[in-house]
Amino acid sequence: MSEDSSALLSRLQQLQCHFTWDLRPDVDLETLSTRIEIDIEFHRKGAGCFYSLLAYVRYLQDQREKALSLLNQSEETIRESYGDESERRLIVTYGDMAWLKYHDRDFAQSQSYCQRVEDILVKYPTGSSGSLLPEVYGEQGWAYFKVSRSSLSDGIDCFRKALEWFLENIQEDEESQATTQLRFALEINPDNAALQSMLAMKLTAYKKYEEADGLVKKALENDPDNPHVIRQSGNYLLNRSRLDEAIDVFKRGLRRGKQLSSFTYQLALCYKQKKIAEQCRRPFSNTEEVGRWRRCCISHLEDAVKMKPSFLRVWAELALLYAEEGDMSRAEETFKHCLEKLPEVEEEKVCQIIHQCYGDFHHYHTKNEAQAIAHYTKGLLIPLKKYEWRQCAKKLKQIADRRLAKNRETRKLL
Repeated sequence: MSEDSSALLSRLQQLQCHFTWDLRPDVDLETLSTRIEIDIEFHRKGAGCFYSLLAYVRYLQDQREKALSLLNQSEETIRESYGDESERRLIVTYGDMAWLKYHDRDFAQSQSYCQRVEDILVKYPTGSSGSLLPEVYGEQGWAYFKVSRSSLSDGIDCFRKALEWFLENIQEDEESQATTQLRFALEINPDNAALQSMLAMKLTAYKKYEEADGLVKKALENDPDNPHVIRQSGNYLLNRSRLDEAIDVFKRGLRRGKQLSSFTYQLALCYKQKKIAEQCRRPFSNTEEVGRWRRCCISHLEDAVKMKPSFLRVWAELALLYAEEGDMSRAEETFKHCLEKLPEVEEEKVCQIIHQCYGDFHHYHTKNEAQAIAHYTKGLLIPLKKYEWRQCAKKLKQIADRRLAKNRETRKLL
């Protein structure tokens, strides 16, 4: 090996990618590639990481041209999906490309891809030489998760580190530009009920509840039959756990005869909160009151999906309540309907909610932890705005913490 190629190999070994993660598939490579191809079809926007993983499998199968094509598809998909925010998500793809070019003895191109990765890392430092960017932790976790059951705990650890990174870097924002604009609009038109209810909802993010309470009261006085005011004010009251007031507001909306599926769903959420509140008061008993609120919630959810069959997030929540009622076959049938319709869903948050609900179903009702992890992970990998990914991440962290605690106890006994 020449001095130049030896130096290049040293650079390559520092990269974070499929070639350096010691992946050991526990199924035959063709079966694994079929599974990954299904993930590519399923995930659309998040398919970039699966193209890279499939490229590595094709390399292991000595299909280097296909591997190269898949890595190009990975880069193209990531750039189309994330635009100006693509660079951090290309670290693994470029690392794989550098290794592939090295094995093809195209050292110049290999060096070029190494340099691209190094340039990105300079631009986005992690603050610690031993830490990775959360996007890299996420892709590494998914790789461990897909290739082998024996590396499942390693995958969970990667997702936990990604979550910790995000939590450390989340900061409370000052009032947003939209909030400032709403205040300005209200100065011009101080009795506009729609603006009042919208600003109230915005202010909850900054815990300015006293001001928000006054705005909601004024909005309902100024234009009590406006569907927009009803929706915003009712949601505000629901978020503040003022459930009886929220129910009255949403029932007013139903009497107006507009946006019926939306108001019916919001009423269901009110009854769901009543059920949860009762469960918190009596955590170890399935009381008659809990059953009453659950049945009210189910009834309104069923009405909502009859009015709007495409309301998939409602189907998913309904399935969970069927499971709570003990009707497991109906719950599974309803989740099957959600998953069959999932490829048609364009709103990413709805896709995440469906995976979260199905994960909850397996976590709490079927006790199938592997399936729960699979769906929480799929939900976590769907790119959403700040804070919206937290539920799936929280559930994965709970599972990881429990497993780590169990491992520590096992070691003490040995």
